[in-house]
Amino acid sequence: METLLHCAVAALVSFVVGFIWYNPKVFGNAWMNAAGLTEEKLRNSGRNMGVVFLLCFIFSFMAAIMIQNIVIHQMGVYSYFGDSPEKLKAFIDSAPEFETKWRTFKHGALHGTILGVFLALPMVAINAMFEMKSWKYIWINTGYWLICFILMGGILSAWV
Repeated sequence: METLLHCAVAALVSFVVGFIWYNPKVFGNAWMNAAGLTEEKLRNSGRNMGVVFLLCFIFSFMAAIMIQNIVIHQMGVYSYFGDSPEKLKAFIDSAPEFETKWRTFKHGALHGTILGVFLALPMVAINAMFEMKSWKYIWINTGYWLICFILMGGILSAWV
């Protein structure tokens, strides 16, 4: 249960970063131009923003769960011994430093960077190319996800 709380907090990162990243004084105006949007079009879209933000949180939460499993290497070892709690305990007791090895913000941020470059960039770029969007659009959106993944990975690695 505590792990889900950590993932929920990490999911909130996407809102904080998005509030800053897509602010008109940062990349907001450039993003709107690259996306072919205007403030008026966004205001009059008829979208239910409560539903939009709820879905954004759910999707960010899903990303945080996956990022947590990637940045915390011990998860793989735990699954290996999952059917034998006694063997897992014996393994951890024999190597207590293993339980927290590589559990730093810096290490999680490294994995977040790798995810941003090798997962977010291809996904954003492929969709954007078929949507006939510019490279400016691709870099703005990929940059957002890169920063989110770096911070989420760092938080989850250091905190969980």
